[in-house]
Amino acid sequence: MALQTSAENPAPVRTVSLLIGTWVDRLGAIWVEGQVAQLTRRPGTQTVFLTLRDPAADLSLQVTCPRLLFDEVEPAVTEGARVVVHAKPAWYFTRGTLSLAADEIRQVGLGQLLARIERLRRILETEGLFAAERKRPLPFLPRVVGLICGRSSAAEHDVLENARRRWPGVRFRVLEVAVQGPSAVLQVVDALRTLDRDAEVDVIVIARGGGSVEDLLPFSDETLVRAVAAARTPVVSAIGHESDVPLVDLVADVRASTPTDAAKRIVPDLAEEADRVRRLRDRLRAVVTHRLDRERATITALRSRPVFADPHAGLRVRATHVADLRARARRCVGHALDRAAVDVAHARARVRALSPAATLARGYAVVQRGDGAVVRRAADVTRGERLRVRLARGQLWVSVEAADPAAE
Repeated sequence: MALQTSAENPAPVRTVSLLIGTWVDRLGAIWVEGQVAQLTRRPGTQTVFLTLRDPAADLSLQVTCPRLLFDEVEPAVTEGARVVVHAKPAWYFTRGTLSLAADEIRQVGLGQLLARIERLRRILETEGLFAAERKRPLPFLPRVVGLICGRSSAAEHDVLENARRRWPGVRFRVLEVAVQGPSAVLQVVDALRTLDRDAEVDVIVIARGGGSVEDLLPFSDETLVRAVAAARTPVVSAIGHESDVPLVDLVADVRASTPTDAAKRIVPDLAEEADRVRRLRDRLRAVVTHRLDRERATITALRSRPVFADPHAGLRVRATHVADLRARARRCVGHALDRAAVDVAHARARVRALSPAATLARGYAVVQRGDGAVVRRAADVTRGERLRVRLARGQLWVSVEAADPAAE
């Protein structure tokens, strides 16, 4: 039953410790896996004390084991080894601490570790953490390079020296951490997140020299692999030698075979870039010179043409042609005017021949009554009627004295 307490009726510490011990006893024996972080053999005692640590968490448990049982484990257990312990949780009433009383210890063999890593690799690959489309390109010239490495390690020296030899102005932000052992995973993950939060860091290098498979196990830990996958900054993995392929290599944006290779990948080589610029400059100069030579040859060819040798020659030809056309037009217009003048003269002659004025000019006259009507018969007038007689030049007014119709 739950312990009934209140501010007025609190439970003593001994009572709480006793109840915790009762609850812990109910757990029974369990199998626990972890890494031996500390191993203590106290002289004169038959008990070996181990600190069992979870590599992916800042958590550890105290394990007690009879010396005889511990000494029978093959191969011998050392600090840093991964073990599987069959133990019963025990609560020490007087100290208020939890420990595991082991009755069997088994070392996790290399084959088992590799099999677990392979299973984890397949799971992460299924999730797409190793996909090529997730890989990000490295910046051409990073402002600051973040470096995670062991303390005063050869890997640190290789990366720094080779990178500065290639590009003397490169800046580094180095975080030294444990790269093997129980605390390696947590320290590397913390350093990775610290550099990932730094706005000036453009690329992060995780570097470690070669070692045994057991030494490189932290770099196949799921926690570290997922932390690298979640990083916003491009990550370069330079773990071990060419033959070493921890899972961090597969999830990183760029895998370098060695720390020296990582230095070649994160910064360009100043001498190579200067030589590339020189070659490009020479190539550009050659292209421009060729273009100028070609244009110069084109201009020379154009100048050798007659139209450029004597520009007025064409104008003279055109002027002669225009003058010929103008003379031809003048002749055509003159002929047309002459033909028109002849036609007008002929028309005028015909008009004159048909005109009443021509008849009058031959001595004829036109007799008109007072209302302008032309008199054609003598019967149309009366005696004493005044008539107008039109002559070729001028007109007369006459009076009819007599009319002779019979003369018709």
